[in-house]
Amino acid sequence: MPFWSFLKVEKDAPGVFPFSLQPSRHQRLFHRTKDCFKTELQFFFIFPSHSHSSAHSLDIPLTPVVMSSGDSSEQSRRVSVLSWDQVRRLDSILGESVPIHGRGNFPTLSVQPRQIVQVVRARLEERGVVVRDVKLNGSAASHVLHQDNGLGYKDLDLIFGLSLTDDKTFRLVKDVVLDCLVDFLPEGVCRERITALALKEAYVQKLVKVCNDTDRWSLISLSNNTGKNVELKFVDSLRRQFEFSVDSFQITLDSLLLFDRCSETAMSETFHPTVQGESMYGDFEEALGHLRSKTIATRSPEEIRGGGLLKYCHLLVRGFRPASEAQMKQMQRYMCSRFFIDFPDISEQQRKLETYLQNHFAGMEHKRYDYLVTLRRVVDESTVCLMGHERRQTLALISALALRVMAEQNAIPALANITCYYQPAPYVRDVNFSNYYVAQVQSPMAACSNSYQTWLPCS
Repeated sequence: MPFWSFLKVEKDAPGVFPFSLQPSRHQRLFHRTKDCFKTELQFFFIFPSHSHSSAHSLDIPLTPVVMSSGDSSEQSRRVSVLSWDQVRRLDSILGESVPIHGRGNFPTLSVQPRQIVQVVRARLEERGVVVRDVKLNGSAASHVLHQDNGLGYKDLDLIFGLSLTDDKTFRLVKDVVLDCLVDFLPEGVCRERITALALKEAYVQKLVKVCNDTDRWSLISLSNNTGKNVELKFVDSLRRQFEFSVDSFQITLDSLLLFDRCSETAMSETFHPTVQGESMYGDFEEALGHLRSKTIATRSPEEIRGGGLLKYCHLLVRGFRPASEAQMKQMQRYMCSRFFIDFPDISEQQRKLETYLQNHFAGMEHKRYDYLVTLRRVVDESTVCLMGHERRQTLALISALALRVMAEQNAIPALANITCYYQPAPYVRDVNFSNYYVAQVQSPMAACSNSYQTWLPCS
């Protein structure tokens, strides 16, 4: 049991606002809070700014933190306390019902992020796995901090900090998540006959496990047909936790979830838990300034899987601009080099691009063409690691994808040097429908992958 220190809140304490509740409410809340602190979570309150003659003191337990002055200064720059408006947006996101679409005959699950976090955490701790903290990450965290950031949010990235000591723990985490999905099945479903394998095939879109010297984590992404996936990431260690400064934010959810469990009083501007956000980029205020001004900044993109190339072009299309054009031109080379190291084969590149378009442009199909044009320009300008025929293959692939996107939007320009490929209507292939002759035409995608069968000189 750790040693608890106590913060004493007095009416006239400098920098601290007095409590506005009656003494009996103080005592009841304090005892409920002490009970909740058996989970060893930090819990804070924001107090109203007006004074009351009957204000009483309240002891609130806090976890002591011991660090050097240098570490403390660096940590303070990385961390910031959320405002009431930000806490309210966070609470709204956690309370929003997100559909988890099932494949085949499996029903759609309706899940609130706060519910699945609480259920998964409780089940893990029942099985002996201690969860250090739970954080909201990525575009959803950026949306909480600055609503009009031009990015919106799609995925709900939830990070569970825990110890992944061996393969047994990895399997345990996966089994717990699948077991939790049973709780969200609608009434009338025969749960006893549903196996973990069936749940995985029905509701899990992506299952990732990384275990090496620097990174130990797993990811379970739950399916959503609109691209708004609930992604549960279980992290022991992760060397690189961001791509760009604008998506480097992590918001700790522990205090808000603890407030849900322990407080009988609804949140308000004068009474709500203190929620902390952190920028993995480094300086929180600098990163938040980049988000507000739509500035692109990063460091060491060669450390990112895929180099951050696809996200970089996405930011450009959304109106973000580099902090330094000259520096970013140099970084574009690292982005392209790392992308082609991770995805060297043309078929892998095609799958990656198609998946990215599907996941990040659902509902914004009109942006896909601009995105592919931007990506082609960056690849054409900054690729230095490919042989001539490999580079031409990739550029042809991006061009073919852009043409397909234009065809889907019925936006093909009237140019003589463009050949269009149209998908015939289903009834055209009916043997009883003889008004048309359907020619067998090679797909432009297939043409890309077979364009160069032999080695060609670099150009």
